Amino acid sequence: MEKFVIFGNPVSHSKSPQMQNAGFKNLNYDAIYEKHHLVDGNTIKNTFLENKYEGANITVPHKEYAFKNADEVRGLAQKIQAVNTYINENGKVIAYNTDAPGFLKAIQSFKNVKSVLLLGAGGTAKAIALALQESNIDVTVLNRSEGKLEFFKNEDITSYSWDTFTPKDYDLVVNSTSAGLKDEYLPCDKALLEKIFKTANYAFDCVYGKITPFLKLAQNNGLEIKDGEDMLLYQGVLAFEYFTKQKVDEKVVEAMRDGLKG
Repeated sequence: MEKFVIFGNPVSHSKSPQMQNAGFKNLNYDAIYEKHHLVDGNTIKNTFLENKYEGANITVPHKEYAFKNADEVRGLAQKIQAVNTYINENGKVIAYNTDAPGFLKAIQSFKNVKSVLLLGAGGTAKAIALALQESNIDVTVLNRSEGKLEFFKNEDITSYSWDTFTPKDYDLVVNSTSAGLKDEYLPCDKALLEKIFKTANYAFDCVYGKITPFLKLAQNNGLEIKDGEDMLLYQGVLAFEYFTKQKVDEKVVEAMRDGLKG
């Protein structure tokens, strides 16, 4: 039986195991997918190999550590400098990022998105920002501090800290921070968000499984909202295809979606 895992800190809330295991069951694929609480991100490669995992997903706060520790990084992940998927290829750790295409698929239900305000500057934000840029959608990154913005400036992505930001009109506002995951915090100042929401149409939160304070505020201001469940599903399906080395059909995707809801 092949072993797969999700690394995170925290990781107890993750629904990835029920989603991935539902996919394995639908395919009659002999594998098990579990949670692995990892404290020190620098140990991720050794932990992955020592446990003889065939593949892994990586969630906060380890995506950048996973990038640095991989033997080989493929695709857009090289540019993002953060990965969320590991594959064991004959003892070599191969890394991918499925967050970027997963996010684009998740926002397809929002129509005519031409400009996006992205809150946060971590690994998920990097994936989303580059995915939007590659799709010719105007993206602006807003983060609490200046320190993490260098990556975006190097990629010619407009970015501000809270101190330097002057809002304009955006079609979509995305929260990529962990605000609202385990608390009732907003990702930035409430008055600022309300000002931005006045002219926006959509709000998306990468946190899934709950209406966060960010989404609640957006909804109260008349925006169409969406949590991160579809992003989780579609990035998970892409990772699943790497795990099983095969393209999957809609039946497997629906089984994985049902697994998420179960």
